[in-house]
Amino acid sequence: MALRRLEGTWVAAHPRVVTAVLSIVGYVLVAASFLGLIPFPTLGREGVVLFSDAIAVINSFALASLVVGVWYIKQGRRRRHAMAMTVTFLLILLFLVLYLWKQSGGFTKDFIVAEGQFLAAFATPITYAYLVMLAIHVLLSILAVPVVLHAVVLAATIPMDRLGETEHPTVGRVAVAAWGLSLALGILTYWMLNHVYSWEPVQGAAMTVLLAVPGFDS
Repeated sequence: MALRRLEGTWVAAHPRVVTAVLSIVGYVLVAASFLGLIPFPTLGREGVVLFSDAIAVINSFALASLVVGVWYIKQGRRRRHAMAMTVTFLLILLFLVLYLWKQSGGFTKDFIVAEGQFLAAFATPITYAYLVMLAIHVLLSILAVPVVLHAVVLAATIPMDRLGETEHPTVGRVAVAAWGLSLALGILTYWMLNHVYSWEPVQGAAMTVLLAVPGFDS
């Protein structure tokens, strides 16, 4: 990735330790925000809706950038691959800020299939399908954190021409698969929740999930 190289440093010599520390710090910060230990400005209904839309747009660009990055590396264009993956990572960091703000300063949404909506006669299976996709999306998002961070740490500490000799290609493939599917399911559930079906606000429901994931309640 197009980050400052740290070759020869302690970080470069201990990438797994650095990955573990960064992952734990990230999880703790997210849990702290849900516990109300990190204050965020309050969002009203319009603010939550705006943030939901913004997060979906960010995640869509992140998914597109991720796909472009994969295409570049398959073409052997490593520098452009690094640039695309850097953009993807920065977009996810931007998402994280907006997501935590929305969850901590606003409210979560309860999925509803109302009478007269698309395939409303199958409300129960549709709801279960939504929840299953959401569950997979959440699980992959949680599991992807250390894998993505490990790929980033390796890319930031190893010269580009030597990355192929490290765990980076293997870790990168796992990260792309988990990250990409999670983003895709997050975007799909966003459309189901906000544009195909309905929702109602659930105050204080943010504690039902202790880890931030792209578009958890969309």
